[in-house]
Amino acid sequence: MNVSIIGGGGLVGSCAAFALQAGGIVREIALVDVNQDLVEGQSLDLLHGSSLTADQKIYAGGTELVKDSDVIVITAGLRRKPDESRLDLINRNVALFKNILEDVKRVGTKPGAIVFVVSNPVDVLTYLAMKELGLPPQQVIGLGTVLDTTRLRSMLAARLDVPPTQVSTLILGEHGDSMVPIWSAAQIGGLPLEKFPGCNPSLIAEVEKKTRGSGAEVIKKKGGAGFAVGVSIADVVHCIALDQRRILPVSSLQNGAFGLRDVCISVPTVMGRSGVMQHLEIELWPKEQLALTQSGKVLRETVDKVLGGN
Repeated sequence: MNVSIIGGGGLVGSCAAFALQAGGIVREIALVDVNQDLVEGQSLDLLHGSSLTADQKIYAGGTELVKDSDVIVITAGLRRKPDESRLDLINRNVALFKNILEDVKRVGTKPGAIVFVVSNPVDVLTYLAMKELGLPPQQVIGLGTVLDTTRLRSMLAARLDVPPTQVSTLILGEHGDSMVPIWSAAQIGGLPLEKFPGCNPSLIAEVEKKTRGSGAEVIKKKGGAGFAVGVSIADVVHCIALDQRRILPVSSLQNGAFGLRDVCISVPTVMGRSGVMQHLEIELWPKEQLALTQSGKVLRETVDKVLGGN
């Protein structure tokens, strides 16, 4: 599998490239960036470690590289300020993103290629990519709440002193202020969270609050997220590459699940080599369903306002 990363010179793009290199699953990693020296430096740095990681081709170049890619990851964009919501980014990022999409259309994509949007506000830009590129909706996805979900799982594990991989819960909805933690389905090692020793409503509220503010905290302390978003991107790419058909909370066009329509938002999604294979709907607590409906409304209103509904 050939993966290109537009914005590969930046923090998110380079961390994703390193996660893909460490994973050793994809065959080629192409880094694309407007800063040619930076992206060539990132490519060279990765190449230098290739004898200790995997037998992959790693190289840098312009947008023309995406025409041979099976997955096109778009991480380029302006960074969010510490006191800025992801949705506040939209007016600053839409113009830049449209230029990127024009470049992608100009060089073309191979049949079956998956466009994977990471740039924020990711749900709105995923919708824009789907509309602008004219690809089947199942071939355009966003990172959505995959990063939020691993943050929630990891911080809950740390708080309860349990192995992070034993924690099973997820966040749905917008990747942003209206995200919806699904506590009704949370488990640790197959045991219901609410019955797990040491767990109580106060602890759950504490972990949720910390998760909601974690993105801004990382931006304030180190300038932006890198490692966690890098492995989150690699997790989705590996699911596609291996046709794993795992359930992931990626953002994609909705056509009825949980009452959501004509908006790109995160719901439980079966992902495989062809992209989105199925949206799964489970019974939620009434307050979770209400919050998810509101999250969809927030995104739909933003799309209408900024993109004119297009």
